[in-house]
Amino acid sequence: MRQIAFLKMNGLGNDFVVLDGREPGPALSERDYRAVGDRRRGVGYDQFLTIEAPKNGGDAFMRIHNPDGSEAGACGNGTRCVADLVMAELGKDRIGLETVAGTLICERLDDGRVRVDMGPARLDAAEIPLAESVDTLNVEIPGNPYGPACCVNMGNPHAVIFVEDADAIPLSEIGPKLETSDIFPDRANIEFATVRGPEDIRMRVWERGAGITEACGSGACAVLVAAARRGLSGRKADVELDGGTLTIEWREDGHVLMTGPVALSFKGTLDLDTLT
Repeated sequence: MRQIAFLKMNGLGNDFVVLDGREPGPALSERDYRAVGDRRRGVGYDQFLTIEAPKNGGDAFMRIHNPDGSEAGACGNGTRCVADLVMAELGKDRIGLETVAGTLICERLDDGRVRVDMGPARLDAAEIPLAESVDTLNVEIPGNPYGPACCVNMGNPHAVIFVEDADAIPLSEIGPKLETSDIFPDRANIEFATVRGPEDIRMRVWERGAGITEACGSGACAVLVAAARRGLSGRKADVELDGGTLTIEWREDGHVLMTGPVALSFKGTLDLDTLT
C-alpha cells in the first residue's frame, strides 16, 4: 500500500491538503495529485502543499501542486497555513519559508493571524510573463469584453480586471478562456475586482489550474497592487474574497504583505492505490 498521512487546512475557505514530505513516504506522480484532488473520489483541494527540508537556509521548503497536477510558484493562503505549522513545530513566531518563487518571511501576530511578506510585486511584461512587450497597466486580452487588465506577478502571473460589480461576472465561463489566452505563455490567474473605497476592495478569482476558489492570497496581493497602480486605492486595503477578508499592504520598497487567518479542518490517512 502507498499510504500518506495528511492534514486538511484552509485559509478563508481556500483549502489545502498538506503533506510532510520530510517523513518517509511514497513519491507522488501527477496522476496521484489529480486523484487526491478529485472532490468526489479523493479528498479534494485547491492546492496540494508538501513540506520539504529547507534548501537555502530557511526553516522549511513548501512545494505547491494544483488539482490538475501542475506545479505552482506561489500560494498565499497556503503559505500562511504551512507557516503556522512550521512555527508551532519550531516554537517560533517568525520563519523563512522557501518556495520555488523565493523565501517568504512569515510571522504570527498577537491576534493569531499570520502575516506573510510575499516579496516584491513584479510589473514588467517579461516578468509576468506576457507574450508581448506591452504596458502591464493596461493589457488587452483577446476575448475579454470587460476592459483592459492590470497584470502583476506575485510569484505567479495574475491579470486583474476592474468592473462595477465583480459578483455579476460569469466567472466560470470567462475565467478558463482568459486563463489560457495566448498572451499568457504560462497561463494566468484571473481576478475581477470592484473598488468600493480606498481601503475596501471586493474580488473574485479564477485560479490557474484550479478554477474558482473561495480565496487566493497571491491574487488579493495582485488586486491591491493593481488598484494602487490605477489610482483606485491606497497602498493598504482590506480585500474581501468569497471566503473572507485579507489585509494587504504594498510597501514603498515594493514588497507586499498579506495578513489573514488559518484553520485546521481535519487529519487523515490515505491509501493512494485506492484512488488510482
